[in-house]
Amino acid sequence: MTEPEFLTTTRTAYDTVAHSYADVLRDNLAESPADRAVLGLFAELVRGPVVDIGCGPGRISGHLKRLGVDVSGLDLSPEMVAVSRRDHPDLRFEVGSMLDLDLPDASLGGALAWYSVIHVPWDLHPAVFAEFHRVLAPGGLLLMAFQVGDDVRRLEQGYGHDISLDAYRLNPDRVLAQLTEAGFEPHTRLERQPTGPEKTPQGYLIVRKPG
Repeated sequence: MTEPEFLTTTRTAYDTVAHSYADVLRDNLAESPADRAVLGLFAELVRGPVVDIGCGPGRISGHLKRLGVDVSGLDLSPEMVAVSRRDHPDLRFEVGSMLDLDLPDASLGGALAWYSVIHVPWDLHPAVFAEFHRVLAPGGLLLMAFQVGDDVRRLEQGYGHDISLDAYRLNPDRVLAQLTEAGFEPHTRLERQPTGPEKTPQGYLIVRKPG
């Protein structure tokens, strides 16, 4: 079966920028107290194994590991997974797609989608959220982070490379409604104003699978 075009373009773009991306963002968390606070809350709340879905170079996985979380990572880009394994040899990283997670039902205590759903077209979000719900055990938590908005940006340059990639900004009300429809209960919602090079507010949602 032919894969959706957005998966091909996303994989190609992140394969291209993987090493530059890791270098540029390596210390980014040190400059974002809001990010650290949300990840710290998630780490305090979550019980059981967590998968960082769309883990990129593994920097958030590594941070959660330092907070005591049993975490592994998954990414669409083989180059990103290679960088993750290089930089975090004590963690497990695999290649995979959030549209079809190679994980048993109800096998996770938590899932993280840290700026990773932003390349999935809006009309496919319900399918992605249903897949997140499937792999979480009752009581499991999902943490999402994303740029807030209602538009799509075409990215032609990234981290010093020519790329071709769509980035979808997300409306928190719509996302929360879709997550509720997928069977989640809201837990925490946070929105902060842009800082530094950011152009939009940043949104964070923690939701729980009932049980």
